[in-house]
Amino acid sequence: MLCEEYGFHLAQEFYWWNPSKLPSPAEWVTVRRVRVKDAINTVWWLSKTPWPKASNRRVLQPYSPSMMNLLASGYKAKRRPSGHDISNKFGQNNGAAIPPNLIAIPHTESNSYYIRYCQENNLPVHPARFPAELPEYFIRMLTDSGDIVIDPFGGSCITGEVCQRLKRHWQCIELSEEYLKGAMGRFVRGVYEKSVSDPAAESNYYRIPRPGILWNGDHGDRLPQDGGKKRPAKVYAPHKRTSGSDYSAAPISMVAKAQDRD
Repeated sequence: MLCEEYGFHLAQEFYWWNPSKLPSPAEWVTVRRVRVKDAINTVWWLSKTPWPKASNRRVLQPYSPSMMNLLASGYKAKRRPSGHDISNKFGQNNGAAIPPNLIAIPHTESNSYYIRYCQENNLPVHPARFPAELPEYFIRMLTDSGDIVIDPFGGSCITGEVCQRLKRHWQCIELSEEYLKGAMGRFVRGVYEKSVSDPAAESNYYRIPRPGILWNGDHGDRLPQDGGKKRPAKVYAPHKRTSGSDYSAAPISMVAKAQDRD
């Protein structure tokens, strides 16, 4: 609609993957077991012109270990089995890699200054916050210092906080006055600088298993003919936690959760 009716151009689609996303919607994922967990949000990069200013050099990521080995051992230019003709430039070390349009950022905020500010001032914490790195990715890639960034759905004003740090002008629009009062907590302590990350730290990387790792032989069960319409009955099993509590009458779904906590 935004492209066809209002003349925007779709420059590219991005996908924000939240590695820490809990299985949801629980009814379909963990109870009926007919869906997988929803951990991806789509981000549409829309522009007013076919040629918006941008530079992917501002969002580069470290080379993978396999690419580092290739750069160290050298690469022979040749046509790959896929048909792609790889030139000598592929073996050139440019310092970092161009990222894909999959952005991996966990959403684990639980004790930030913003949350504490809201709690201390009896203000509601906005329930649909984004990690700061998500708007920062696009602010860095698509704007320069001194540009103005407008967030029409301001919420907790995380976009404004990022802009303040990156020396962009900004405007956040939000219907709820209470959320705006809470958003003030992002600015009362002034501008702060993020700590520099160690590119070699394992905590900066997230792995996705290949789908076929556990595919071995027949799956054993039959698919539900009603597509999961009938809710499965709870099966009870005895269980004792390591803390000593006895869950002899707990449903298996509850037992599994208890085991995860033990």
